[in-house]
Amino acid sequence: MTRRLPTIHGITEHDAGPYRMERLDLEFSNGERRQFERLRGRGHGAVAVVPMLDAGTVLLVREYAAGLHRYELGLVKGRIDTGETPLQAADRELKEEAGYGARRLDVVRTLSLAPVYMSHETTVVLARDLYPERLPGDEPEELEVVPWPLASIGELALREDFSEGRSIAALFAAREYMERTAGA
Repeated sequence: MTRRLPTIHGITEHDAGPYRMERLDLEFSNGERRQFERLRGRGHGAVAVVPMLDAGTVLLVREYAAGLHRYELGLVKGRIDTGETPLQAADRELKEEAGYGARRLDVVRTLSLAPVYMSHETTVVLARDLYPERLPGDEPEELEVVPWPLASIGELALREDFSEGRSIAALFAAREYMERTAGA
């Protein structure tokens, strides 16, 4: 079933850290009126990079996760800077966090974090044909780079120290993308 989008009768907003909190006055197609709140990002989105060292090995990074106060395994990720494309941001983040550049970068898809109340989107980028190159980054310490067999991502998804949803979803999406585009 296709429904028309609710009519927005008004928006009020205020600062909420790196986001803007918006309250929407909405009217749905059945005449119901409601107020919804959403967080709007102030930037240009983010990237999550799936760097393939070879056809069967993905590179992960272990970094401090302040929200959980522990070290977490995950993908290379970061903000898209002003003037950058997602592919340029992915290559820069890969060089800063893992010490590699990529000769081949492909957009796999875009993921949302919590689309019911947040506008933030992350572009998943598959990075292949890697070569060593490091750029200075903004991390307070060098990140540990951990090679992981792509065939074992199911096991990885169940690890206690690999809990970030974007990384889990991005790995499965990238694996499917590679299978569907093999030989292309």
